[in-house]
Amino acid sequence: MISAAQSDRIDWEAALVQRARNGDMRAFERLYREHIGRIYGLCLRLTRDPAAAEDCAQETFINAWRGLKNFETRSAFGTWLHRIAVNVALARRRRPAWTVEPLPDAEEPEEPEWTLDTPVEVSEIEAAVGALPDGARDVLVLCGIYGYSHGEASEMLGVAEGTCKAQLHRARALLRRKLYPEGSP
Repeated sequence: MISAAQSDRIDWEAALVQRARNGDMRAFERLYREHIGRIYGLCLRLTRDPAAAEDCAQETFINAWRGLKNFETRSAFGTWLHRIAVNVALARRRRPAWTVEPLPDAEEPEEPEWTLDTPVEVSEIEAAVGALPDGARDVLVLCGIYGYSHGEASEMLGVAEGTCKAQLHRARALLRRKLYPEGSP
């Protein structure tokens, strides 16, 4: 059961979506500001590259603006954006990668020293998730972090539900071995 505050928020967002559908750019900008953080986070976890995640997040909102007329209000606007973001990130992964070779005489810049304000455990978990194979990481991000069901994740990723379940099991086992090399906690 949803609270009155949640209901008001849903109504507020539905009104913004309707205004944006009618061409109101300010309403769409509000939706953008409301959702960009979560969309960027999802894209970053799927791409493992901040620049690629920024591109994917922007492309997600461009696609959302173009497809807003087709948005069916059966799901929440945020859920619809997540599906677009997953599709954008997966499509980006399938594109051929461009590489730039350094010039022979160019010196490598020094790596700056970074300090983390977050606990080491969080950075270790993020690194371990980032090191997972693509399929396992995708399922872990969608099911384990964002809470999608196996059916929803399998639909977004274009794989069978059983494959989705197996990939999640694989991801958890790989994380356990990486984070607890001496054995399970």
